Amino acid sequence: MRPIGIAGLQLQLGKGDNSDRIVAEVAAVKARLPWVDMVVLGELCLFGASTANAQPLPGEAEAKMCEAARAAGVWLVPGSLFEADGGRVYNTAPVIDPTGQVVARYRKIYPFLPYEQGVAPGSEFVVFDVPGVGRFGMSICYDMWFPETTRTLVWMGAEVIIHPGMTNTIDREAELAIARASAVTNQVFFVDINTAGSLGVGLSGVFGPGGEVIHQAGAGHEVIAVELDLDQVTRVRERGWHGLGQPLKSLRDNPIEFPPYREGFAASPTFSELGPLQKPGSERPTAPGVRTIKTQA
Repeated sequence: MRPIGIAGLQLQLGKGDNSDRIVAEVAAVKARLPWVDMVVLGELCLFGASTANAQPLPGEAEAKMCEAARAAGVWLVPGSLFEADGGRVYNTAPVIDPTGQVVARYRKIYPFLPYEQGVAPGSEFVVFDVPGVGRFGMSICYDMWFPETTRTLVWMGAEVIIHPGMTNTIDREAELAIARASAVTNQVFFVDINTAGSLGVGLSGVFGPGGEVIHQAGAGHEVIAVELDLDQVTRVRERGWHGLGQPLKSLRDNPIEFPPYREGFAASPTFSELGPLQKPGSERPTAPGVRTIKTQA
């Protein structure tokens, strides 16, 4: 067995500095559940969604999270925060080990454009190893809408995808479908932790390598503590879920070269005709046959 205890903290948070609350919650979950090895929080939970709170990394807030991880003796992914670097702002998730050391920083590759304005995309995929357990991949919110991101992490060896999100819109049900599909098509654990309160609608989920729902959270405060055995990933990839599909082997063994990746998406007339990436406006077209009649008082 290769077990790991993961606690997703779906916290009801507001705008502003939430770092003290997060430190307290990390300490509380470890005190209550000593078997927890890793704690994961939602996207932008430290300061909310304003780029005005961007700061350099390493920085004061990250240092506070490092101390929280060290004090609790856990791996900590404290959601993400806006990182200021060289005149650009990135949406960045630190990965902190139980000694309080930052072992990786992942910059969100797909900012939620056209709404997440002023945020630059990252360019590097990030995986990290938990000794004696296995390899984990990092993804943030809108990244999962692009299946290539999860597939790349799995190609790099990830057996668990850690996915902080901050969704406060009505498409959360669609995201849950994507998270579950990402798990089964990549035969991977998918840990999808959303924010709650004024920052998000909650509804976090943990999904297994067969697409099974390990836990589906509600909308409020919730500690999602689960024990995952990464040997299950090995077995499902070897034999298929319930002895059925083995998609990673089929993907590896089929020599097909996918045209979009060979020729580029811009080569497609369908993609070229999509128009600019911008916020939709209010459209009130005039119905056919309707005339405007001016009258004189």
